[in-house]
Amino acid sequence: MTKYLRTTSSRHPKLTALYSIGKSVQGRDLWVMVVSASPYEHMIGKPDVKYVANMHGNEAVGRELMLHLIQYLVNSYETDPYIKWLLDNTRIHILPSMNPDGFEVSREGQCDGGQGRYNARGFDLNRNFPDYFKQAGDRNNKRGQPETDAVKEWTSKIQFVLSGGLHGGALVASYPFDNTPNSMFQNYASTPSLTPDDDVFKHLAITYSSNHPVMSRGVACKAGTPAFNRGITNGAEWYPLTGGMQDFNYVWYGCMEVTLELSCCKFPPASELPKFWEENRVSLVKFLAEAHRGVHGFVMDENGNPVEKAALKVKGRDVGFQTTKYGEFWRILLPGVYKLEVYAEGYLPREVDLMVVEQHPTLLNVTLHPAKRNDNLYRHPTVGDRLGPGPSPSYHSQHSSPHTNKPASDGGIFSSITSGFNNFVSNIFG
Repeated sequence: MTKYLRTTSSRHPKLTALYSIGKSVQGRDLWVMVVSASPYEHMIGKPDVKYVANMHGNEAVGRELMLHLIQYLVNSYETDPYIKWLLDNTRIHILPSMNPDGFEVSREGQCDGGQGRYNARGFDLNRNFPDYFKQAGDRNNKRGQPETDAVKEWTSKIQFVLSGGLHGGALVASYPFDNTPNSMFQNYASTPSLTPDDDVFKHLAITYSSNHPVMSRGVACKAGTPAFNRGITNGAEWYPLTGGMQDFNYVWYGCMEVTLELSCCKFPPASELPKFWEENRVSLVKFLAEAHRGVHGFVMDENGNPVEKAALKVKGRDVGFQTTKYGEFWRILLPGVYKLEVYAEGYLPREVDLMVVEQHPTLLNVTLHPAKRNDNLYRHPTVGDRLGPGPSPSYHSQHSSPHTNKPASDGGIFSSITSGFNNFVSNIFG
């Protein structure tokens, strides 16, 4: 894979850039390929998006599809107007293998089981991220692993608008939340755990599934496994899990991520790859284009200078997001009328009305005016002020420790039973 990525990057230097976000336990690079008309520099005003595949090393289809996607995008740039538009207006970051160590010990043809699923230290990487709903955590997410630490740092440095996590073992697009604030007995009740942006997440999941000829039918992989209406599910309604990547992306950084389960067999024979590529090609492209839906713009001061790290929130949706160092912001929204709340250190807060339409994203530029410290009009927002990534007591603020917003609790035997049940389920379904 490394040779393939380096060769592709050298052949297409104007459309690709290869970089490593870190190394696995055994020292393998975690390669990311940027595919864009501006591969080496951020395009001001245009979004960054990402795909992360193979975080379970034995789920190999996503890894191979990412290599196919890279080749498809660079080969189609000059001949396909839609691909050219996408690359001219988006920076696409592709991490083909988050768990290269696990992949090395997995075996082609093994459709089930856990060989290769975990990293070289035996940790499930999709249970290893910080989790708002269960701060105390268990063994698997108390000790950060180099692969998850690398992804966390990567996500903190680049303001990703949209993300897809690629898995195998089922055929469904699963959206947040994966975990639930309710009791452990929720595990057996198949109750949804919905985000404030549930309409958007369902739309993103349907965008993927509806462009997939098999997933869209919602057919069960085999007898005794779930069938999913329209090929989508809420993560917790399927089965709750602690320490998942998609909840982390959304709550900590406001990045909307959907988990894409792409094959009933986790590591099918290589001869089946052309079929999987044809089934997923359109979905993979259309999903990324959803980053251009909703509202985007800049937050500036009275002199037109960008305001970095301004905290924004769509009123009534209590997971927020921030501006970049250029003052940029993006938020995926469906057509409708909204209010955008904007706060920044040293400025008076603003509330701005906006309308989102279907045909194109809404451009909204916001000017902030300085606050006078002695007029009692300014107070820097806190966690309880319902803004920023995790603006209310119900969600985590990225400016505070993820362990300070909620009292620690010891789940005792019930926590152990829950963890064991989740591990059993995840080994079956992915």
